Amino acid sequence: MTKQVGITEVVLRDGNQSLLSTRLKIEDILPIAKNLDDAGYYSIESWGGAVFDSCVRYLNEDPWERLDLFKKAMPKTKQQMLLRGQNLVGYKHYSDEIVSKFIEKSASHGIDIFRVFDALNDLRNIQHSIKEVKKNGKHAQGTIAFTISPIHTIDNWIDLSKKIEDLDSDSLCIKDMSGILSPEYAFELISKLKEEVSIPIHLHTHATTGMSNLTNIRAIDAGVDNIDTSISSMSMGYGHSATETMIYLLSEKKIDTGIDLKNLIEISSHFKKIRENYIEFEGSMKGVDLQMIINQVPGGMLSNLETQLKGLEKEHLLNDVITEIYQVRKDLGYVPLVTPASQIIGAQALSNIINEARYETLSVEIIDLALGYYGKLPGEINEGLLLKACNEKKRIFDRPADNLKETLNEYRENLKEFCKKLDIKDISFIDEQVLTFLLIPYGSEVIFKKMFS
Repeated sequence: MTKQVGITEVVLRDGNQSLLSTRLKIEDILPIAKNLDDAGYYSIESWGGAVFDSCVRYLNEDPWERLDLFKKAMPKTKQQMLLRGQNLVGYKHYSDEIVSKFIEKSASHGIDIFRVFDALNDLRNIQHSIKEVKKNGKHAQGTIAFTISPIHTIDNWIDLSKKIEDLDSDSLCIKDMSGILSPEYAFELISKLKEEVSIPIHLHTHATTGMSNLTNIRAIDAGVDNIDTSISSMSMGYGHSATETMIYLLSEKKIDTGIDLKNLIEISSHFKKIRENYIEFEGSMKGVDLQMIINQVPGGMLSNLETQLKGLEKEHLLNDVITEIYQVRKDLGYVPLVTPASQIIGAQALSNIINEARYETLSVEIIDLALGYYGKLPGEINEGLLLKACNEKKRIFDRPADNLKETLNEYRENLKEFCKKLDIKDISFIDEQVLTFLLIPYGSEVIFKKMFS
């Protein structure tokens, strides 16, 4: 074997985010951590995305402690996180000072690779994050959020990728969160990127539409350097290609991944067993869903949307909401459906369906998205939606973070007041606690009571 391709295992983050609404508990991970560390992965995606939120809101875990435990349990393998640029792991923009502090602390707790993206592909929203990752001596992976629309072309993606390289990114990721990147499009895009950019290229795609295995293979034929996979017992469906399947297929092509399939058997068995404990969070999709090629709803969004609808006892509205998501996305200039835009658009689509009237009520977030507070929209916005949003707030065109001046110390004072209500007093809060509070304020009470009990 001569050619090598790196494998990033995503079961600890996107694998369970897509299949189990990010509910995987730390006690179900640590028993298999040594096996994961010994497997030979290029990296393990273990943090970021919705993990931080889920730890605080649902799992009653300190997300920083979780990362410490991962780093201790898997010292040989690079830990990777998904960072939403100026949104960090929250759902709005934060000031440059806060972004810098979060990246500094994430690096000090063990993150080696930062996959940095912006939901709108507005590079103004990732430039500061990439600079700070490099400042902390870590790997900055600049990312394009892939989508299909009348305004997104191969030339557009190549131009964006060259600009990402110019930001001093260490590698480039094509993030196909909906599984809509077809095999031949992937081959053409990556072949051309290999001629235009010099940094390694990483592919992240989902199995939702049934194309992921062949898309990964064709991407490798075109020269891609790394791919994302998830262990077989936590793969496919809303998730990703199975790690073992891809390793076997690559071995037949004389491509080395550095991983022995025999070493993955126990890992797969472990997740097969513990998955039974999370059956309530499983989505209803069986097989593949080709409507995603049209509607482009990503796996993690689908499973979370189903969970929300179950809570409202409105599961029967799922297909209507999915169809409405496409319309809202179109009205906002074909925004890629990735966090936080996917949540914002999904919530608005749900509101439209429940109210049986489109845009009767606009959320604060949809107003901000329409008016530039999340960045520049890829295409033209629906005129009626824009006019309604403009009745609520001023439209902006500059870099959104330039309008944000909040400091960590301001949030520290807010946290002191918050904790007084919990009867927690005379505490000198460390930066990690302040960051947790400012990122997920609506879910912090249980965590802080636990921290100081």
